[in-house]
Amino acid sequence: MVEITDQILVTLKHWLVGSIPDQWQPLFSALISVAAIVISFPLLFAITTILERKGLGRIQNRYGPNRVGPYGLLQPLADGLKAMTKEDVVPHTADKVVHFLAPLVLVVPVFLALAVVPMGRNMAALDIDTGVLFFFAVGAATELSVFMAGWSSRNKYSLLGAMRAIAQMISYEVPLILSAVAVIMAVGSLSTVKIVEAQAGYWGVLPRWFVLTPWGLAGFTLFMIAGAAESNRSPFDLPEGESEIIAGYYTEYSGFKFALFFLGEYLGMFAISGLGITLFLGGWHAPLACVGWIPTYVWFFGKLLALIAGFIWVRGTLPRLRLDQLMGFAWKLMLPMSLANILAAGVWRFMPAGAARWIVCSVLVVAPYLILARGLAGRKQLGKRVYRYAD
Repeated sequence: MVEITDQILVTLKHWLVGSIPDQWQPLFSALISVAAIVISFPLLFAITTILERKGLGRIQNRYGPNRVGPYGLLQPLADGLKAMTKEDVVPHTADKVVHFLAPLVLVVPVFLALAVVPMGRNMAALDIDTGVLFFFAVGAATELSVFMAGWSSRNKYSLLGAMRAIAQMISYEVPLILSAVAVIMAVGSLSTVKIVEAQAGYWGVLPRWFVLTPWGLAGFTLFMIAGAAESNRSPFDLPEGESEIIAGYYTEYSGFKFALFFLGEYLGMFAISGLGITLFLGGWHAPLACVGWIPTYVWFFGKLLALIAGFIWVRGTLPRLRLDQLMGFAWKLMLPMSLANILAAGVWRFMPAGAARWIVCSVLVVAPYLILARGLAGRKQLGKRVYRYAD
């Protein structure tokens, strides 16, 4: 019964594919996989927007959406209808073809990246040996879409926002990829399916997830911080700093095109979180053996919602960074820490199991952090804050 419940979606797909002629089965199978991704993640986007607005409302001591539908739950539907019916205004001097293609170039690669993320047992739409490489390769197209949006708008605010966004995304893409290299070294494969399989089983009660190792915990932290910057999430949302450059690279976008940019950013957050789950959190594996009867896709999406909740919490808690702080953090702390973490992963791989391995790898992770953090804090030379009150 457990196996039937876990594989019900896979069985349904095989039944549908088997009901058509043999020559059309590969195409029909691909279309079903594509349809599942294209339907489920935009639906998750709608759920996330209402949860985020409600959550931020509670953090900021207000109600959030509460007018459309019961408890405001139909607010995403109202927002979608408004975006589709809103006038599409294009600047007279804009490059209209590039202006039109930019949001599409942002959304399509994200859907392609989601195809290699295993969302349950036997539930990877695209199982290839170079899955991680494919993920980062297609994800690099987002920088192109941002530049297309800023350049084609013929607006200096848009162009400035695009340049800031590209500088940020390239800077944080380096530690993002390097943090994944540690996992690739440990597993010896670029396949996302094999990376999940390598984290099967338990150390007694605890799962064999990479995040429960010194280098895995450091890598997961670096990966999620860099992922937040890649997704333009707070506190790294400088490309759309409304207090400085209106709305960044999509200042000149309205209506459904703006909604596509909005959708693309959230889909990017889902993709980064999904890859983080695959690399460090055991993928679709259950955290405890006693709850292994729960379907694997439930565990994957449960972990995904937990990471999304973390993004929402950070957005409601931390202020936006300055540009110099953002760039300095990437190159002076994130990059050296990613390289040190690769060294720790290599030592973990070749040292015999035991307490000595834990101690050595922990030192290789903690010592560089303390040195780098102390060096960055020492350069600030912050004075004591003094409060003066008017007479």
